[in-house]
Amino acid sequence: MTGGATSGLDPTAVDELRVRIRQVVDEGVAPAAQFALARHGELLEFESFGLATDSTRFALFSCTKAWIAGVVWQLIGEGSLTPETRVVDLIPSFGSAGPSAGDVGRLTLAHVLTHTGGFPYAPLGPPAWSERATRLERMSRWRLDWEPGERFEYHASSAHWVAAEMIESVAGEDYRDVVRRRVTEPLGLTGFALGPPAGDLEDVAELVAVGEPPSAEVLVELFGSADLALLGEVTPDLLLGFNDPRARDVGIPGGGGVGTAADLALLYQGFLHNPDDLWSPEVLRDGTGTIRCTLPDPMKGVASNRTLGLVVAGDDGFAGLRGMGHTVSPRTFGHNGAAGQIAWADPESGLSFGFTISGVDRDFVREARRTAALASRAGSTV
Repeated sequence: MTGGATSGLDPTAVDELRVRIRQVVDEGVAPAAQFALARHGELLEFESFGLATDSTRFALFSCTKAWIAGVVWQLIGEGSLTPETRVVDLIPSFGSAGPSAGDVGRLTLAHVLTHTGGFPYAPLGPPAWSERATRLERMSRWRLDWEPGERFEYHASSAHWVAAEMIESVAGEDYRDVVRRRVTEPLGLTGFALGPPAGDLEDVAELVAVGEPPSAEVLVELFGSADLALLGEVTPDLLLGFNDPRARDVGIPGGGGVGTAADLALLYQGFLHNPDDLWSPEVLRDGTGTIRCTLPDPMKGVASNRTLGLVVAGDDGFAGLRGMGHTVSPRTFGHNGAAGQIAWADPESGLSFGFTISGVDRDFVREARRTAALASRAGSTV
C-alpha cells in the first residue's frame, strides 16, 4: 500500500528508502524483507520484497520486548505492579537455590526491564523453557553476576522470562494470553503472534545466514578486541534455531514474537496515540520517555538510554548506535531486534517505522551500519 502525497510523507524520500531495501534483497543479504511507515494512527506505507508477500511474517526477535513492556505499563497503571516491585515478592523461589540467594531480594522490576539486574546469561533453553514449572525450577538456581543496578549489560532473553512470570503472577493467566488480550487484539495487530499453537506459522519467512564474520582488524578497530564473544548469546546459529516451529511455539517473551513490519509500525502508533486509553497517560509517558538507565553499554560504548522497557535515541549524537539512525528527534523511542529488525516512533514527527528481514548477517558490523542507514532514510521521509 502507498500513502501518496496526501500522507504527509516525502515521496522522494520514501522511494529512496524503498530502493535501498530492494538493493539489500537484490544483493543477496536477505531473501525477504518488509518495511512500513505509519503516522497519525494510520498505516501509510507497507511493502514487501523478495520472497515475501504482505502476509509474510518474520521473526521479530527483541522487537518482541515492546509487547511485554506494553503489558507491564498497563499493570503499573492499574496498581498491580510498580517499578519498585521486588522480583522475590512475586517469584519467591527466584535465586533461592543459587549462590546469590542473599542478594536477589534487591532485584526489582525496574532492574529487570533496564537490563541492570545482573543475570544477563542466566540459562534457560529447551526443553525447560516450554513449561512454567520447569522455568521456575531453573530460575530458582540462577545467580546474580553483580548487584542490581550496578551496571548495564543486555539481557537478551533472561530478564524477560522474569518479566513474563511477574505478569503471570499478578494477571493470573499465561503471559502469552495477556499480551494478546491487552495489546495485540486491542491495537488490531493481526499479523503478530507470540507462542501460537504448533502448525500455525507456515507463513513465517525462513531465516537464512549470509556473509562472513567481520575481520579481526575491524573488530580490534571498533571494539579493541577480536573476540567474537562480543555477540554474547545472540549468535547466528542461535537465531537460525528460530526456524524450528518448536522454538517459535514457545513464545519466548524476550524475542519469540513473529509478525509483519506493519505490526511494528502500528504498535508504536499505539504508544504514540494511546487509543481507547489502553494505558495510563502518565505511565505511558514514563515508559516511552523517561530514561532510567544511562549506564554505558559495554558493547557499544555509549549510554544505554533505557526506559522501563525501551530505548530512547537521545541528544548525544549516538542515536545511530542505538539503532535509530541520524535523522530522528532525540525523543524517539523503540526497540530493535536481532538480525536487523527495526522498530521505533518519533513523537516530534509522529512517524513510526517497522522493518523486518530474513537474512541473518554473520557480519554484525555491516548489519549495524545497514540498520543505521535504513533508519536514517526512514526518519527523512517526514
